[in-house]
Amino acid sequence: MKTKHFFLVLSVLLMISNCATFRTEMEGASGLKQDKTIGAEPVDVLFMSRHLVQTRGLDAVPKLQNKYQIIRGYDDILLDATKEFSNLNRYAAFTEFSSDMSDPERIKLKDSLMTSYEIRIAIEIRKEKSFSKYFLGTIGSVISLTLLPIPYTQEYYLDVEVFDSEGRLINTYSRSANTTKWVEALLLPVYPFHTEIRKTEDIYVDFLHDVFRQIEAEEVLRKG
Repeated sequence: MKTKHFFLVLSVLLMISNCATFRTEMEGASGLKQDKTIGAEPVDVLFMSRHLVQTRGLDAVPKLQNKYQIIRGYDDILLDATKEFSNLNRYAAFTEFSSDMSDPERIKLKDSLMTSYEIRIAIEIRKEKSFSKYFLGTIGSVISLTLLPIPYTQEYYLDVEVFDSEGRLINTYSRSANTTKWVEALLLPVYPFHTEIRKTEDIYVDFLHDVFRQIEAEEVLRKG
């Protein structure tokens, strides 16, 4: 009876437990406001994205995420960020996946796109977390029956490289930010306002808008 009672209490606690996610400010932010320069000659741009994930202490190298693993609505986030540019003409977006290595059609498409646009903006977003911290956090959460607040930190890094039509590197940009997901019983009232998905999307939006705003301010996409 005691064992059944224990598992009943555990089940109830797990059902009422929840998590709330909070994020840090973006590191490396330009601090610029949107300021478009009207009248520049239109330019064709290719946006090439890759999404990497790595659990430090478990993964030997970062792994490319497939199309089902990357953040939902990434193309919409990227499209919205292109509004920072004043002279964007024809554009296309291509996201790299590890499966491309064995897909000749995808390789052919990538090569074709790279020769069809004047400017290439390579976007790499990397998510990292510590295996040891997640492991110890999980143990602490189970032992305390989620009564103690347990933090799970996810680190996000953005690296952007801009290339000209000859493949020469024009400029590079970097940003970073973290999210911390707190797991604790009775966090349900807080959860709807601090979901992990929403905080992650906020970081992606801030990343791309800020970098594109800086590219616009530096007139990187101007010809001549």
